[in-house]
Amino acid sequence: MAAEGDNSRPTTARLTTPLTGADLRPLNVGDVVFIDGVVFTGREGVYRQVFDRGLELPLDAADRTVTFHCSPAVAETAPGAFRISAVTATASFRFARYMPRLFDELGVRVVIGKGGMSPEVYEQAFKPRGAVYLTTVGYGLGATYGRAVTAVRDVFWKDALGLAQALWVLEVRRFGPFLVECDAAGRSLFADHNRRINDTLARLYENRRPPTLKRLGETADPGDEML
Repeated sequence: MAAEGDNSRPTTARLTTPLTGADLRPLNVGDVVFIDGVVFTGREGVYRQVFDRGLELPLDAADRTVTFHCSPAVAETAPGAFRISAVTATASFRFARYMPRLFDELGVRVVIGKGGMSPEVYEQAFKPRGAVYLTTVGYGLGATYGRAVTAVRDVFWKDALGLAQALWVLEVRRFGPFLVECDAAGRSLFADHNRRINDTLARLYENRRPPTLKRLGETADPGDEML
């Protein structure tokens, strides 16, 4: 695996569920991951059912190790028969408060989503448990992810939550690509690159003269930059 700060090409890993800590420890930030096996979806509706209402997650332990913050594009082709044409991720930061319980009570080891979470969440929730966060790649791969879904094994709480919020249990083959945003050591790809960008901006602003049009928005403070 490519180490943090290493300029070598990232490693591509293909993992099969159920996943263990031994499967995840070799991963480093920036690595590319594909998944075979079972993935279950979860977002606001599922978390309210399990953590707020106290309902049991209706999955065997072997099917709980990978969860995806997403809304599948689902068509019900016949009563009880479903086809998923695309899978689009939703922003994970909204679910940060649930992460400790997701790991401790449900046995999740890998969270897939969009945008990542804060370094504090990685340090406090992910790192002590050796959990990993995988981020989707851009906005254009929803159909690619959908083609990797080979079957809908089951769906729960569809009537109560609707298609987008329901708990979908998906069988997948070469599901990806995803990037390792947070590895089992709690390191963050996004945080590392944000630091590099901020360091570059700070150097660009060194020894600049005071702005002549400050009242019109001109600035010499890199903290005022909007990216």
